[in-house]
Amino acid sequence: MGEVVGTRGKGDGPDRRTAAQIEADIVRTRQQLAATLDELAVAVHPSTIVGKAKAEAAATVDRTVGRAFTTASRGVEQARAQFVDEKGNARKERIIPVAAVAAAVLVGVVLLRSRRNRRR
Repeated sequence: MGEVVGTRGKGDGPDRRTAAQIEADIVRTRQQLAATLDELAVAVHPSTIVGKAKAEAAATVDRTVGRAFTTASRGVEQARAQFVDEKGNARKERIIPVAAVAAAVLVGVVLLRSRRNRRR
């Protein structure tokens, strides 16, 4: 066994490690530091930063599209509920007036276009 070095460690008592143990600790600490520096270099590399920004933007778009889809689905369900009862049967008392208004609007558009075409 090597010579015990009388340096002080983390505590109040003397450090009882040998010179070889201290050197091994220094080598291990250097390796850990090198690994940490490599991780930092990767983290601050422009391509890493761009990649993270792209991923965050894609996630934001996905969340927004998901919310929009959910909102639209709710709107469709609410509109459907106005014209179909719980059993899936058509509510004629609501469909007929809407169909009549739609037909009137369609007739109005056709008449307006035909008048414009006559004026030309």
